[in-house]
Amino acid sequence: MSDRSDRIIKKLWSYCQVLRDDGLSYQDYLEQLTFLLFLKMADERAALTGEHQAIPTGFRWVDLANPDMEGVKLEKHYRDTLKKLGEQGGMLGLIFSKAQNKIQDPAKLRRLVVDLIGNESWLEMSADVKGDAYEGLLERNAQDTKSGAGQYFTPRALIDALGDCVSPRPGEIIADPACGTGGFLLSAHNYVATHYKLDKDQKHHLRYDALRGVELVEGVARLCAMNLFLHGVGPDNGKKKPPIISCGITKRATSWVLASVPK
Repeated sequence: MSDRSDRIIKKLWSYCQVLRDDGLSYQDYLEQLTFLLFLKMADERAALTGEHQAIPTGFRWVDLANPDMEGVKLEKHYRDTLKKLGEQGGMLGLIFSKAQNKIQDPAKLRRLVVDLIGNESWLEMSADVKGDAYEGLLERNAQDTKSGAGQYFTPRALIDALGDCVSPRPGEIIADPACGTGGFLLSAHNYVATHYKLDKDQKHHLRYDALRGVELVEGVARLCAMNLFLHGVGPDNGKKKPPIISCGITKRATSWVLASVPK
């Protein structure tokens, strides 16, 4: 993990201790970070590329970070934003489905928006830095025995060892029927990206079509989607289906399924 990733983890995690005093669990804090990070990066991408945002006008980062948005007004707008985005399709709908504001103190929400998320230029970071920072937060959450999140986060060494055993190849679909926060899927992605010299079509397939995950718990599926997104996996708008679905009928397991994509 890079020094910059470690710095960001420490910065974001330090504020968790403040919110813990208000009764927020690590899982709650991670969810709120997920919502805000997505909004901030969507705003940065639109400014950089000039492309239209998938996020509806009036519910974007620029609206949330408006200097006039404070106190009860900020809390209400954030709550309305989460509700609106949860009604959208694609990655938006997956990440914001049934989202709720659990930061009851508007002053602390404002600090989270302005000082922590707003002060970083997330698109200037590589996918590795962003992804490693977020995954580091997931790992810290899993290490908290009270949260019970360890069941969703497998140690990196074990994940990579299993990835070496499976040895996925370009053009294959890698599916994890109990994907947790996405560690196995990301390991498979990294294996293919580093072990093969991919052409343009293979890179496109690896980003959008190669990985498929199912997760029983909706909140964990949300974290998984954001984890993949920060690593540069999956669509950044509603035009393509997200690689993760949340399904209440899937039993947890610890296996991958590989299948060749028809040529």
